[in-house]
Amino acid sequence: MRTTVTLDPDTEHLLRRRMSEKGVSFKRALNDAIRAGLAGREQAPYETPIFDMGVPTVDLTKALRIAGELEDEHLLASLRRGA
Repeated sequence: MRTTVTLDPDTEHLLRRRMSEKGVSFKRALNDAIRAGLAGREQAPYETPIFDMGVPTVDLTKALRIAGELEDEHLLASLRRGA
């Protein structure tokens, strides 16, 4: 099938790079890219790294209240400065 496709400049750059890397035609590179995208190749889910932060140095049972108080203090200090 023949059709007209308008590519964004960055997409064209990626496609032309793939053409030179693989030594294939524009048509082949475009068809391969579309097939790969439509095939739904899923990337492995991102896993957040976990770090042991040790024993807390403060009681965290009321951490949200403490955070709220710190935020209130910061807001009051900003208002006093006129910021």
